[in-house]
Amino acid sequence: MRDTMLILVMAMCVVPRAASSQGAERIEHAAALLGELVETYGVSGDEARVREVIMRHIPSWARSEVDTAGNLWVRMGRGDPVVVFVAHMDETGFRVQSIEDDGFLTIERRGGFLPWLWEATPALVHTPAGQVPGVFTPRDSLEPNPTRMPAGGFRVDVGASSAREVETLGIRVGQTVTNPKQFVRLHGTRATARSFDDRVGSAAQLLALQGLDRSKLTHEVVFLWVTREEIGLVGASRAAAALGTRAVRVHAVDTFVSADGPHDLRNFAAQPIGLGPVARAVDNSTVTPPAVVDTLRMLAARHGIPLQVGTTNGGNDGAAFTAWGVVDVPIGWPLRYSHSPVEVIDLVDLVALGDLVRVIAEEW
Repeated sequence: MRDTMLILVMAMCVVPRAASSQGAERIEHAAALLGELVETYGVSGDEARVREVIMRHIPSWARSEVDTAGNLWVRMGRGDPVVVFVAHMDETGFRVQSIEDDGFLTIERRGGFLPWLWEATPALVHTPAGQVPGVFTPRDSLEPNPTRMPAGGFRVDVGASSAREVETLGIRVGQTVTNPKQFVRLHGTRATARSFDDRVGSAAQLLALQGLDRSKLTHEVVFLWVTREEIGLVGASRAAAALGTRAVRVHAVDTFVSADGPHDLRNFAAQPIGLGPVARAVDNSTVTPPAVVDTLRMLAARHGIPLQVGTTNGGNDGAAFTAWGVVDVPIGWPLRYSHSPVEVIDLVDLVALGDLVRVIAEEW
């Protein structure tokens, strides 16, 4: 019976993509903001550049602070209950593990993804003085299984012939490595890039703040942009401990990994892009109470915000708060080709997600 009700709720909440009421001006504003965030690099543990961009777009009335974990906080309103929104600033990538005598770099992954997607592509080593170009080396052509890590691990070639030459470029062990990325508009309101996870969530929180009516706040609201989600919810765990039992509810604003690609089975996580934000009813880290999902659905419907409901794999930053008795109500947007260099979104979903975050803050 519960499964039947969930299917009915999902059917009621889905509206045709063409019926979206978002205006072109709002889409373009969201695209410009997201593009700036996406084209800023920030592998887990190296998020400072992303944080600086976010701080530039926080409204002048908002007071922000940075904690010792590198998390960015914005607090507003007064009184209980305390409601938290959290998005993460980091992206997947690599870190320099060693500099070999022959001038090649060995690297280790930061976050979970399919590493073979990066092989034989351009690379960037991120140093304090700027980006040093290189390439992720191809594997031996006789490698029997292309989905396994290459024998000897990943390497980066920056054109150097010795460790000393590498060091003259400013490269050191511990620095992060990615491939280049660019925010590219596709047909209509679709777009592609790497690291939409979680630049879209970060942008949605900024859009919500920029449109927030502070006079409607009846309790304290906290917006968080946290570090090192991809390597174990490190920043979120620090923030959760700082708040303790004061928070009553947390909304992780993050990716909904959707089975919306051409080869995906439609029996799980089949929430299409372009049909609005998604409330995660269940994922690998959280089960959202059904009554809370229903409340969220009704709030969205009252404001004409399309909302899908679904289950997916993966976790979210809100899970770090549940040990303190906080209810985790993750919301996000559907994403194609998650954790790959060619993720695809619909900007309509981003604008609607920003609206959803705003009305939750103002009314719930």
